[in-house]
Amino acid sequence: MFDYNEKYSNYLSAFDQQLNSAINNLVGVPQLLKDAMVYAVVDGGKRVRPVLCFAVADMLGVNFSEVKEFALALECIHSYSLVHDDLPSMDNDDYRRGKLSTHKKFGEAYGILAGDALLNFAFEHCLSKPSFDNKCAKALSVLADCAGANGMIKGQVLDLYNEKSIVLDEKTLYDIYENKTAKLLTAPLLISSIFADNKFYNELNDFGYHLGVMFQITDDIMDVEGTLELIGKTPNKDEQSEKLTSVKLFGIDGAKKRCEYHYNCCMKVLKTVDNSEFLTAFTDKIYNRKK
Repeated sequence: MFDYNEKYSNYLSAFDQQLNSAINNLVGVPQLLKDAMVYAVVDGGKRVRPVLCFAVADMLGVNFSEVKEFALALECIHSYSLVHDDLPSMDNDDYRRGKLSTHKKFGEAYGILAGDALLNFAFEHCLSKPSFDNKCAKALSVLADCAGANGMIKGQVLDLYNEKSIVLDEKTLYDIYENKTAKLLTAPLLISSIFADNKFYNELNDFGYHLGVMFQITDDIMDVEGTLELIGKTPNKDEQSEKLTSVKLFGIDGAKKRCEYHYNCCMKVLKTVDNSEFLTAFTDKIYNRKK
């Protein structure tokens, strides 16, 4: 019988084993830098990206040992992006995951350097895989593309560029959401598919897009309706920064309708994918999340 919570726990356990192993192997790193890196990754977050990586591997019959380095790399890249997002020159947030943001804990310079180190470590860790073959190379290419100047960083640039914009443009909003959020949520799906000889690759790519846009819209809604205690970061930051968001463009009710649309698109895709019970339940959780 399918048990979502048990599955999620198993995927988290696989991630924690890989994370603990990686931390133990961080030798020769200055202690202050190591402390900042560990602080940014450990004890926080829902581990959405590594969980998705392991879940799709499980769904497609891929052994966790094939993707575990990539699962950790995804979380390191996500964590570095949050460290840099919180900096005074970006979103200027004092809290992340219910605790002081990394630069507030260690200072701005070490926050920047910890983020840089996590980004580099993500790729170093993947390249340390004992049997690095063509599938690994393709997976690493997907990771780099989704995280880089044509992916997450592109989305962050568009996000910053359109702050305080008087032009409320739907295409620009979706460009931001596709790149800033959806691509790094799609990456774990595609990486695990590559290790299953690209099984359901196109379907998972479509699912990842709609999941990512839905995820970001729920974030927009929580920024308006949430509290520091509930969402773990300062609420109403989007309005204060005059960001272009789904709530600003469509209003709170319109944003909720858009969220429902992308949820339905996710479900439509998953009906064509075998053994997708976990992804279906996961999508439900994201759609209904309050934190």
